[in-house]
Amino acid sequence: MTDQWDTGRLDLDAYLARIGQPAAGTLAEIHRAHLAAIPFENLDVLLDRGVSVDLPDVERKLVHGLRGGYCYEHALLLGAALERLGYTVRRRLARIGDPSVTPRPRSHLVLFVLVDDTWHLADTGYGSGLLVPVPLVDGAESTQGGWTFRTLLLADGGWQLREKRSGHWLTHYTVPHEDTFLVDVAAANWVTSTSPTSRFTPQLVVQRKDESLAHMLTGRELVVESPAGRESVTKVADDALDGVLRDMGLTLSPEQLAVLAARF
Repeated sequence: MTDQWDTGRLDLDAYLARIGQPAAGTLAEIHRAHLAAIPFENLDVLLDRGVSVDLPDVERKLVHGLRGGYCYEHALLLGAALERLGYTVRRRLARIGDPSVTPRPRSHLVLFVLVDDTWHLADTGYGSGLLVPVPLVDGAESTQGGWTFRTLLLADGGWQLREKRSGHWLTHYTVPHEDTFLVDVAAANWVTSTSPTSRFTPQLVVQRKDESLAHMLTGRELVVESPAGRESVTKVADDALDGVLRDMGLTLSPEQLAVLAARF
């Protein structure tokens, strides 16, 4: 069977240069460097460019174009790089939140990566999620900077990722025990980038997270959160939009900024 993910097409050297990380880096180092270099954003949806999940297109945008992307782009790029570096990788489509509370479609792409006989959850495409991968061990907790995460094994073989926020455990997503294929990713991406019910079609979404703070721009509202809770909320005016996006790792042309300012 041919490699449906076609990872051989990735320019690994260009990717490693983009994230400023040598090929000898550990999984945690590569994950953290990727997260620090490549923002989470949905700008091409709003600029009517569409979002491709073809690996060369993803590389052209996130690596050579110095742009960011959302989960499918991040996971496809990181997954290809990790496989080229010798890791065993599985792609999985997750459901945001807990389906026993609110059923949602499988719309978030994550990676399972094998390290020393233990599978780890890697995810650079959630925006306000993990800084480094966490082991898929039931009940395991991981402290990353000021953030604390927990993985839970479900009765049906699926997994949940939870994060402690303001003293309470928040379920980020649930990963079903089911294989994911590229056709699944393409279908999920089409819905995410075109459906009027998608959170990414009606509004700007840009997110960055570090050891102590998460910056989340949704529409014109910039929210800054720490593990203790919300720190600030700012309304972003037209003349401040360029500076906010640059601070979050994105440089747009005046024409692109004008389109965004006119739409939101």
